[in-house]
Amino acid sequence: MVLAIQIVAVDPTVGGVLVLGDRGTGKSTAVRGLADLLPPLKVVAGCPYGCDPGAPAGACPHCQQGAAGKPKVETRPVPVVDMPLGATEDRVVGALDLEKALSQGVKSFAPGLLAQANRGFLYIDEVNLLEDHLVDLLIDVAASGENLVEREGLSVRHPARFVLVGSGNPEEGELRPQLLDRFGLSVEVRTPQALDQRVEVVRRRDAFERDPQAFRSAWAGANKKLRNTIVSARKRLPTLELSDDILHQCANLCQRLGTDGLRVAPLVLRHRLRRNPLDDTGSDARVQRALQEVVPR
Repeated sequence: MVLAIQIVAVDPTVGGVLVLGDRGTGKSTAVRGLADLLPPLKVVAGCPYGCDPGAPAGACPHCQQGAAGKPKVETRPVPVVDMPLGATEDRVVGALDLEKALSQGVKSFAPGLLAQANRGFLYIDEVNLLEDHLVDLLIDVAASGENLVEREGLSVRHPARFVLVGSGNPEEGELRPQLLDRFGLSVEVRTPQALDQRVEVVRRRDAFERDPQAFRSAWAGANKKLRNTIVSARKRLPTLELSDDILHQCANLCQRLGTDGLRVAPLVLRHRLRRNPLDDTGSDARVQRALQEVVPR
């Protein structure tokens, strides 16, 4: 799970992360801790969508108004936005600002969660229980990178590019295939069985409850080291090259597993396997078995 989150932090174009597994295994904690690991973003000052000042002007209604001159720049933490299951469509996509409409008689747009998550991460806990109309909405926005709102006499289009991160317990329901395909990586998390590991989890939680600031200070060095690793990896990413031999192995692996599309590695393949009623082996085991056949150790 931690590896998958780090991968999308380095390269958001990989796609989102789907974390499935038992309750109480720290799925939400790991995702929400991501904000502390990433360097702040440079944004257009005052922009409610956090537009990139280095991008072409006119990315959003706010930036269109100030497109004539060079925009002022400020820094903000990378947004990691929680989308609750009970969120209304207005809360997600945005709607008419009723306060301004009633007090000033002005039609103004109040941005929603998708606007807040632009250039960051949108996290949905229990994503497999999300209502169908919100699933359809997310699929459209995740594919286009834009959110179009037309209601109450408003017509607003704004950028909404985010990494989708979802978690859930597969025993409570399955994801629709269209939404499942929005996640670039998938991992399965199980309750740790090692006694020492369980004790360490309790010890760290107790230490945080007793003195949160001291706990953060104790781990500040490790966080900084990991942040530097992510930043360094981002810089090296454009220089990476794949040999034909690696591409051949990837294609061979996908073919052996009978996956839909052309995707690679256990994190990418486990949630895209076709079901085989004659093989009750878990997804991870099937991928690992095929990987050993294709890429001998």
